[in-house]
Amino acid sequence: MTSDAETKMRFLFALRSKGVTDPRVLNAMEEIDRGAFVKGLFAERAYEDMPLPITCGQTISQPSVVGLMTQALELTGRDKVLEVGCGSGYQAAILSRLARRVYTVDRHRRLVAEARLAFDALGLANITAFTADGSRGLEDQAPFDRILVTAAAEDPPGPLLAQLRIGGIMVLPVGQSDAVQTLIRVRRLETGFDYEELRPVRFVPLLEGLGKET
Repeated sequence: MTSDAETKMRFLFALRSKGVTDPRVLNAMEEIDRGAFVKGLFAERAYEDMPLPITCGQTISQPSVVGLMTQALELTGRDKVLEVGCGSGYQAAILSRLARRVYTVDRHRRLVAEARLAFDALGLANITAFTADGSRGLEDQAPFDRILVTAAAEDPPGPLLAQLRIGGIMVLPVGQSDAVQTLIRVRRLETGFDYEELRPVRFVPLLEGLGKET
């Protein structure tokens, strides 16, 4: 037990040292066990602040980036959130503790199936996961109060901007996949969109269409 407590303390200290200061976000990241989303050879590194490989050639983002992106959404607890890029499901699980409803999409059917199993095991009933082309969003469920994109596009995708509610916030990385990317926050105003640069990041590219199943 002491070892587990020390691991959790180090994990939270690393988050704070990287700028994750919102107590609600820190509480959510304390409650959601990242180890439930990391399997195989890398399971023992689940509590290190680093990205790790997962199925389908994708990655689970480093916890500090998950925390900073979640913090940037300024969640109220009443929001309907769209996440583009479900991956392991870890980010959606964090969002589920801070939002009313989370819709998460991924182009890889296998990742969505594995994420659903993890959500069920943790009793996270307010997440709905779809296999879909995330660059097109989820028009049937729009508009969204918040949108989070966990893959980099050259520019914010038009369909996602259109599905953001007036007054809503979208957080996403932009930039070429082989160059510097920037995490930005987009606020939809009555008169258009306001863009704010947050920090440099590196994410896998946002791809159109569905992934090939192996």
